[in-house]
Amino acid sequence: MPYSMTLIVLFVLFILANAIRILREYERGVIFRLGRLIDAKGPGLILLIPIVDKMVKVSLRTIAMDVPPQDVITRDNVSVKVNAVVYFRVVEPEKAIVAVEDYLYATSQLSQTTLRSVLGEADLDELLSAREKINSELQAILDKHTDPWGIKVSTVEVKHVDLPTEMQRAMAKQAEAERERRAKIISAQGEFQASQKLSEAAAILSVHPAALQLRYLQTLQVVAAENNSTTLFPIPVDLFKPFIEGFAKKSIE
Repeated sequence: MPYSMTLIVLFVLFILANAIRILREYERGVIFRLGRLIDAKGPGLILLIPIVDKMVKVSLRTIAMDVPPQDVITRDNVSVKVNAVVYFRVVEPEKAIVAVEDYLYATSQLSQTTLRSVLGEADLDELLSAREKINSELQAILDKHTDPWGIKVSTVEVKHVDLPTEMQRAMAKQAEAERERRAKIISAQGEFQASQKLSEAAAILSVHPAALQLRYLQTLQVVAAENNSTTLFPIPVDLFKPFIEGFAKKSIE
């Protein structure tokens, strides 16, 4: 009798172990009864019919999937390697299990092919400068294709663009030439503005000749302030004009 009771207790424990499931808040259990889809249950305590019911757990948390580096040829025939990250989550557990064999593998493969397809239609400059636009386009395409699987793609981010060494050198030369062009333009603009001010100053000095003499004396003061052993003073002939006229009058007399 004790042996029979032991068998009964073990059988009951076996039934309970296969009938009771506890799911976390972020988990859902897709129930199949004799191979037919019943429903998705959870979270909390789930009761199953042993042998008859089978349950597949599905996580509803956001998954960050790394897309391996892909060899991409851009629209302007530049070969680059690009990797990305895809953020998605399951919103309909029944479809994620029934509509596709392995939704993680399927999403990964779809992400790789979509990345190559979309980036192949973009120029290199657009790939480097218009990341937000490309990310939005990738997200829209992936979300559309994974919707029948019960998956919601929330974000796609292009992480790194690996350029060939030759292209990096060419871009560095282009950037250097652009900086030189800007420097020359700024210098030319400065010369133009300086010439305008000099023209205005010349117009003022032509009206007031005495100002030219004052400017000349100020320049001599600046030159004399330097540590020069010899200083040349060019003197205008007009300064000697009164003396020459006085000497001429005395000679006539």
